[in-house]
Amino acid sequence: MLAPRSAEASWRLVRCGEIDSTNEEARRRALAGDPGRLWIVARSQSAGRGRRGRTWVSPEGNLYATALLIDPCPQALAPQLGFVAGVALARAAHDLGAADARLKWPNDLVRGDAKCAGLLVEGAALPRGRLTCLVGIGANCASAPAGVGYPTAKLQGRGGKAIEAAELFQRLLRRFDEALAEWRAGAAFEPIRAAWLDRAAGLGERIRIVAADGAREGTFIGLDADGRLLLGEGSRTATIEAGDLWISPPPDSAPAPAPSAFGQGKAAP
Repeated sequence: MLAPRSAEASWRLVRCGEIDSTNEEARRRALAGDPGRLWIVARSQSAGRGRRGRTWVSPEGNLYATALLIDPCPQALAPQLGFVAGVALARAAHDLGAADARLKWPNDLVRGDAKCAGLLVEGAALPRGRLTCLVGIGANCASAPAGVGYPTAKLQGRGGKAIEAAELFQRLLRRFDEALAEWRAGAAFEPIRAAWLDRAAGLGERIRIVAADGAREGTFIGLDADGRLLLGEGSRTATIEAGDLWISPPPDSAPAPAPSAFGQGKAAP
């Protein structure tokens, strides 16, 4: 069920032309005193980025958006926002006919083994102990970058129908508000975890995790109660807090991941 329009209307929206990064613009506004519940959408980005400082290629025609939230939950639970946003993005894509879009741990939307969207959740401390959360979302609608070291694809609807950035954002706006309400500021992560697993890529399959301490392989069993990946390694189960997941074998040069913006803790986005 979609969120009611009254909830949707409680968000403010800023539309930009080309800016450095929607996350950076959200950060600047937060530090200047913005009260939050603000979406920033850009036509293009000159300095878009993903996890581990990777460049996010940002030509016109794709979606670049960031939700700014102030004190959305206790700080320890803030990394769960990556799963909240992932569920919202997957639901929005499915609403528009992208039935083959799946969520890849920890923060991608894929078609097959090709990335079509990504999430970047960052945090910043404000005066008096308040918390800023920046939930950045980039989706390949008009084009998908080449030569980035991993397969990419455009997000498409039924029969290969193009999904425009504007219609994806309108659906995302409602679905994100809905998922936030389900999550209840971190008090109800279980429904979000279950919804994420319903759309998980590679669940039950052999995967490889490239992490700061090296690479390991096993079966993707699921997520624990905090969003950490459960990796079956023969008779034992390993709990993975952060890393890059490969359903297909990764290139030999795949680098080890750095900690996320919230650290390498529970449910790191």
